[in-house]
Amino acid sequence: MTTSLTLYTPAGVLPKAAPLRLAAKRLAALGFEVTVDEAALARSQRFGGDDDTRLAAIHRVAAAAPSIALASRGGYGLTRLLDRLDWKRIGKSVERGTRWVGHSDLTALQLGLLAHTGAPSWAGPLANDDFGRTEEDGGVDDVTSACFTEAMSGELEAVGFRTEAGFDGTGVRGTLWGGNLCVLCSLLGTKHLPNVKGGVLFLEDVNEHPYRVERMLLQLHQAGVLGAQKAVLLGEFSAWKKSPLDHGYTLKSAIAHLRTQTKVPILTGLPFGHVPTKVTLPVGRRVTLAVQGRDALVGW
Repeated sequence: MTTSLTLYTPAGVLPKAAPLRLAAKRLAALGFEVTVDEAALARSQRFGGDDDTRLAAIHRVAAAAPSIALASRGGYGLTRLLDRLDWKRIGKSVERGTRWVGHSDLTALQLGLLAHTGAPSWAGPLANDDFGRTEEDGGVDDVTSACFTEAMSGELEAVGFRTEAGFDGTGVRGTLWGGNLCVLCSLLGTKHLPNVKGGVLFLEDVNEHPYRVERMLLQLHQAGVLGAQKAVLLGEFSAWKKSPLDHGYTLKSAIAHLRTQTKVPILTGLPFGHVPTKVTLPVGRRVTLAVQGRDALVGW
């Protein structure tokens, strides 16, 4: 039985068509029956089509209910659509078997879906970023590809990673949720942020200096979000630039300070974010986090 996969563009514009075509070819080679949405290459300013075009694309994909709805890229644009999305229609597509996959700006769609319908989705690769990279730029990461295909086939039941010392024996169970830190913070105070208590929160970001990461994490702490979780998993915070004002201040410094503010265990090392190697994670599913020595395992 073939697995249908639709590529669509819900947020940022695709500067070129070639990466999307390459991604479609590679995904087909992995055994997926690939369809490219009719508006995937639409353009309006920095967006993949105007708001109506992108809204229609999401609803069109939901109505078709493919096995997998894989976003072409993130960027910015989904926040504009949150109040207009037909969450019930998207939720029904999940009931019919659709797995909505992506990261970055897709965090808004995934958390909104969880908040409004309780339906799960998948934090994972993006078509262009992960399957549309030329061989000269590194090609497709083997771990990312394998993790994605196993997750989509239902074979993936856990992901493991190395974390810092000091968490040996940690064992918790709760709803896995999260995604991009900046996008998640933008949902605070809105109806689109799920009210997850006793969860396992995972976070990542890109182009954000550690002081900005710290500020957003403290915002989550001061809003009561961090304290309501059983654990926090930090992925990659990539592509930021040092400042001459840092004087030794780093992401490690920021995390160390945060740990003085909350008793919730904050683990680093989750292979997820705006980096070539990333795992695929079930957003909205109950998971078990277990740590032995420095080896952490998230299973579902």
